[in-house]
Amino acid sequence: MSAIPENDQPMPLVSHLTELRTRLLRCVAAVFVIFAGLFAFTQQIYTFVSTPLREYLPVGATMIATDVSSPFLTPLKLTMMVSLFLAIPVILHQIWGFIAPGLYKHEKRIAVPLLVSSILLFYTGMAFAYFFVFPLIFKFFAAATPAGVEMMTDITSYLDFVMTLFFAFGVAFEIPVAVVLLVWIGVVDVAYLKKIRPYVIIGCFVVGMILTPPDIFSQTLLAVPMWLLFEIGILFGGLVRKRREEEPEDQPVDDHNDQPPATQA
Repeated sequence: MSAIPENDQPMPLVSHLTELRTRLLRCVAAVFVIFAGLFAFTQQIYTFVSTPLREYLPVGATMIATDVSSPFLTPLKLTMMVSLFLAIPVILHQIWGFIAPGLYKHEKRIAVPLLVSSILLFYTGMAFAYFFVFPLIFKFFAAATPAGVEMMTDITSYLDFVMTLFFAFGVAFEIPVAVVLLVWIGVVDVAYLKKIRPYVIIGCFVVGMILTPPDIFSQTLLAVPMWLLFEIGILFGGLVRKRREEEPEDQPVDDHNDQPPATQA
């Protein structure tokens, strides 16, 4: 491995902590700036998020608020969560800015695509939940309502339900990134992942049972995509591993091109 250039000095611990604090403050600031821009649309945001349920409510039925402050606080809480989700690219960019100086060039070549993919897959998982899973779940629940029972959901309970599913599907769609990363750093190989495929499928259903509400319908809708995403991860993991094996060995000691740049004190 190449030696560290003589003119590079390691960053002191205090400087690391100062930079970490600065980047954390930027993340918090990004969330609050987005929240400030969305504050005037809190009611409209909740109306949009509740549309999949309201479309399947019985004629004349509405959502209800069982707490005095719910009509105000629940949309506000949703807007804050939306602000956090929308700020994820900024948050990940700050994380990248903090760890990038310690990476080699060949590590950055794989880290950047993984970072971008993780953002896109998280949003894809949320969109999948909203446009595909929610209509199926609420249609099923509405059809399964016993006779004599009127379906009128509390707005706070609905928010907790959908945010759990949003987070579960967003994280589940990160499986390909996790698989590729594990293969790339050499923790596991593709052959081993194929060997444990039956256990992974069982694990997907177990995770679906833990992360989703206690009904087999939503659990299956999460478990099956997780399994398919695992298969996609195996596919790309094999390609990444093959490409890494074809890369040339590290340069001699006097070549500093592949060294991680150190930050001056």
